[in-house]
Amino acid sequence: MASEAPIFGKILNDYLAAVAALDLTGKPEILGVRVADNAVEVPFFGRIYTIGPDRIANPQGKAPSHAVSVILCKYLLLCPEDPGTDSDLVTYKDFRDAAPYVTGFGNTAEKPISKAFSGRISALENACTRLGGEAWDSGISCDLSYRFQALPQVPVCLLYNDADEDFPADTTLLFQRRAAQYLDMECLAMIGMVLAQWLVQGADRDVSGLV
Repeated sequence: MASEAPIFGKILNDYLAAVAALDLTGKPEILGVRVADNAVEVPFFGRIYTIGPDRIANPQGKAPSHAVSVILCKYLLLCPEDPGTDSDLVTYKDFRDAAPYVTGFGNTAEKPISKAFSGRISALENACTRLGGEAWDSGISCDLSYRFQALPQVPVCLLYNDADEDFPADTTLLFQRRAAQYLDMECLAMIGMVLAQWLVQGADRDVSGLV
């Protein structure tokens, strides 16, 4: 965190203070998290992050990136009373409030995956597996489809078509429609960005080093 702008530190401290003041009654069951020793343990892409009164730590005890920290805090703070059961899969742009973020989502989430793995579908498959993704029968015609459990109640599905002589590589990320009950549009966009970054980085090194 030391390398990030001071304003990020203030934002994170504000979020941590809000989480510390949060009444967690009933929320762990809704969110699929665990409260232990004055901290909340939140699985994120299969790894346990610990949110305490004054810091967030990844499984190695290090501070995660600002984006990951915000996602984890907002997941707790925005916990819905009634999340609904709509598990239909939709693209990011299909969410009602997504319009201001759609271009950024494409530029930071879907396009980087397409660019990094064009002509390297086996590398993408390996990166997905190393990040905890599971091969998934999407029922949609594509070259590769994987499902990730970003947060306990927020899965993300990846559809990928590799480049051919007629079309460039193309990636589509799908969310359950009810994901909007757990996170705002900015955080859902950041989940896509983090997934893209970790897939690209994880193709070249051990995913345990990702934060």
